[in-house]
Amino acid sequence: MKEVYIKRALATLAAATLVCAFLLTFTISDYYIFNRISQFGAAFVISQWIKKSALLLIPLAVFYRRRSCADAVKYILPVFVIISCFTFGGFFDITKDAGNDKAQEIYNSINLFFPRWLNITLFFTQNAFMLAICALIFVRDGLSVRPKSFIYILPAVIACIPLNFFENFFDIDAIPADSFLRFKNFTVWHLLAIVILAAFTISAYYFLRHKSERDRNAYLGAMAIVLLIQYHSKDSMVIGDGYNVYHSLFACIPLFICNIGVYIASLSVLTRKKFFYRTAFFVHAAGALSVFVYFGKDEMSNYGIFCSYSILYFTLTHAILFALSVLPSALGQYKFKWKDCIVPLIYYFIVIILASVCSALVTSASMTWHTDDGYYLQPDELIVPNYAFTQINPLPFEIPPVWTLRIWNYELNMIYILGLYAVYVGLFFAFTGFYYAFLAIRKKWLQRGIYAGQPSAIGETAAADWVEESNDDSPEDGE
Repeated sequence: MKEVYIKRALATLAAATLVCAFLLTFTISDYYIFNRISQFGAAFVISQWIKKSALLLIPLAVFYRRRSCADAVKYILPVFVIISCFTFGGFFDITKDAGNDKAQEIYNSINLFFPRWLNITLFFTQNAFMLAICALIFVRDGLSVRPKSFIYILPAVIACIPLNFFENFFDIDAIPADSFLRFKNFTVWHLLAIVILAAFTISAYYFLRHKSERDRNAYLGAMAIVLLIQYHSKDSMVIGDGYNVYHSLFACIPLFICNIGVYIASLSVLTRKKFFYRTAFFVHAAGALSVFVYFGKDEMSNYGIFCSYSILYFTLTHAILFALSVLPSALGQYKFKWKDCIVPLIYYFIVIILASVCSALVTSASMTWHTDDGYYLQPDELIVPNYAFTQINPLPFEIPPVWTLRIWNYELNMIYILGLYAVYVGLFFAFTGFYYAFLAIRKKWLQRGIYAGQPSAIGETAAADWVEESNDDSPEDGE
């Protein structure tokens, strides 16, 4: 009975810690410190970094019962939690000065909504929850520890690295707009991003394919948690230094296709439900892949140089998103069938409609905002969230507004939006067709005994095993 109570208490505290962490990402201070180490001190910045890493280790220790993660948490985390309690300095006083910029004054009135007292309360409440989790893990597991458990700290720290950390070492304003270091379409950095996507997915597949089901679920769960941690870092960055061309809190609303995909793909491996599996595979794998092929017109993006936050965030989150969308199918946890595309097609249509309407409403609302002295946002200062690309055409050619629909103060180009839906649907089917073609070729290789250099007899046996697995219609986990 005691173990049951401890398990429930740990689950409750872990969930509460994650909720606090999520809410804190909507404060400017949450990520503002990581590219300003000299200003806030190495001790405090490192302690906050370790606490970010704990957001990965704690769920693995509590919900996946990974003993190695639990050992690392109970012995390492308390030290850095205590350090953060005494070295925060001016952390809670961080704000964004509008100066004489009237537009920034309006943006600040939206972005800086989080009161200082709530920031302080959540900060210390999260620290208390983390210390309580460490204490309960000691009660549950005792004082014993395996030395190899501490090896897992380094991967967690690397996986949860604040991606603006590298900005401590360069001044983006000092780098010319036409510099080789700048990230743009079809440069060496673009090619490198594609290579990272492919290498990460292939490596993850070969790493996981011979793991036990328990270990495989834990590793996929860890990838999902890392994705969510890195994805929500953007909340604080948008409010503070900005992400790409976005500087408004409205950019954090998950109505971009890949932003929704972060939740869908993560839920697919965390819940192992068929709806999330098939939606992630059919919609979000192709969506993530398409933006790697073409990032949109250079003039509508501002990724900075190859190690700026914006491009590192984009590459990492979209690479993990693609991997989580395809790995369950590649590893045999879910087998996509053509009939499974019906629900995702309806889902994507609903997303496009919501994205279009919300984009129009946000832009319309921004036309009405003004300062106390009567300054209204100018046309080039209006907030254009462009959810799911429904406002700004990323392609190098324009589509004339033959049929428009007015929503409040904004007119939507309906021909463009319907065309956008059709193009993406085409991409979804093309990706799925490519997937089936790959499986057919793989089957031939197995049958001819040349897959992985196997002799013919072994290859035929492997092919027979693969066909049997492919025809297995047993329900997925969680159904």
